[in-house]
Amino acid sequence: MITLYGFGPGFGLPEISPYVTKTEVQLRMAGLAYVKQQAMPDASPKGQLPFIDDGEVVADSTFIRRHLERKHGFDLDAGLDERQRAEAWAIERMIENHFTWAFTYTRWMMPENFAKGPAHFFDGAPEAVRDALREDVLRRVGESMRLAGLGRHTPQEITELGTRSLSALSMLLGWKPYLMGEKPCGTDAMAFASLAGLMTPFFDSPLRERALEFANLVAYVGRMMAQYYPEHDWQQMQAAA
Repeated sequence: MITLYGFGPGFGLPEISPYVTKTEVQLRMAGLAYVKQQAMPDASPKGQLPFIDDGEVVADSTFIRRHLERKHGFDLDAGLDERQRAEAWAIERMIENHFTWAFTYTRWMMPENFAKGPAHFFDGAPEAVRDALREDVLRRVGESMRLAGLGRHTPQEITELGTRSLSALSMLLGWKPYLMGEKPCGTDAMAFASLAGLMTPFFDSPLRERALEFANLVAYVGRMMAQYYPEHDWQQMQAAA
């Protein structure tokens, strides 16, 4: 039995981390049985979540997918030609290497969102060091964002860049059920995970407001949530927001 290690539910989402969500959706796409356990990033060989134990420990969502496809004999991009596979990879890299940084900014670097969300990761720490831990993680996330490039911009510029990625995803999706056509592929897992992470009503931000203007992306997230997390009442939460 495969064990998937992640953060667990929170922030109005079935899983806090978009990368853990990506892997979990891909496991469900493949119909592979798994159990899920909560873990912290320092338990992972690469210091990040997700990681899995499938007879061997594999970390990082991209390498987890490669491992699962090879070991269990399936292809999440079955039905795509070589050009479509290349396009799917390029879309996934845009999401992971650009859009998720803009989305991360809204969660971590907007003080009101950090206070109601990620700050609570440290509630169990001793009171004497709790605030120092929060300050340290904020500093490290800020440094990572700056090294990635997006953190060098103003909040307004970050929203503008994130909106360009949203617009690109909206145009690529059109009114197809999935990014590459009539069937979901591996990249849909990451697109869904990041868009849902931004659209959750738990956090408010200018970028979320822009995302909700793309009707096809809103419908896409609702469709994917109903398909892969039918137990999660996403539509009711959206309606109540």
